[in-house]
Amino acid sequence: MAETQEELKSDFFLQRREIGIINVGGAGKVTAGNDVFDLEKLSCIYIGKNVEKVRFESVTAADPAHYFFLSVPAHATYPTRLLHKADAQPVELGNSSTANQRTIYKYIHIDGIQSCQLVMGLTVIKDGSVWNSVPPHTHTRRMEVYFYFELPEGQAVSHFMGPIDETRHLWMHNDQAVISPPWSIHSGAGTSNYTFIWGMAGENLDYDDMDKCAITELK
Repeated sequence: MAETQEELKSDFFLQRREIGIINVGGAGKVTAGNDVFDLEKLSCIYIGKNVEKVRFESVTAADPAHYFFLSVPAHATYPTRLLHKADAQPVELGNSSTANQRTIYKYIHIDGIQSCQLVMGLTVIKDGSVWNSVPPHTHTRRMEVYFYFELPEGQAVSHFMGPIDETRHLWMHNDQAVISPPWSIHSGAGTSNYTFIWGMAGENLDYDDMDKCAITELK
């Protein structure tokens, strides 16, 4: 990632950007500048702007690492930091009676890894539950990306988006991502339980900055 980036008109990718990376595969290593970090499955590393050298590796070819990353413009510099899933202060939400029991792991946020404008984490849907992001919501101050993974073969997630009074859906499969603009809800229901990474960028780092809507308001 150190070569000249023509589309960004920059000398290297992170010259004016920051990046969050989560490993969803086997054990890996990420080099940031002169430092090497070990990323086990579901570990997250944040790399701030001005880091010229970034390199991705797998520990073994038989069980390769699989990196999902989000990068956004940055106007301030924050240090590189690694956070493992076990240290991400999980939050339990939902319940089995409404099929939305899930565990949220926050990595890059106002009380976690510091960043310029990137917020990032993942949600694990419990066995027997299917719904994510309940109640549905928008946050006009930020956009959001979902990356669905650990979805069993032959299963899918119906991802709902659009204004609350005119929603549409997309059928998402394993290892697929969808971008939601600020005016759109983002919620989904799977034919099985699954895991997804969420990432946001915009005007603030407050995870709870959202405008919720009632289920009965959706059309």
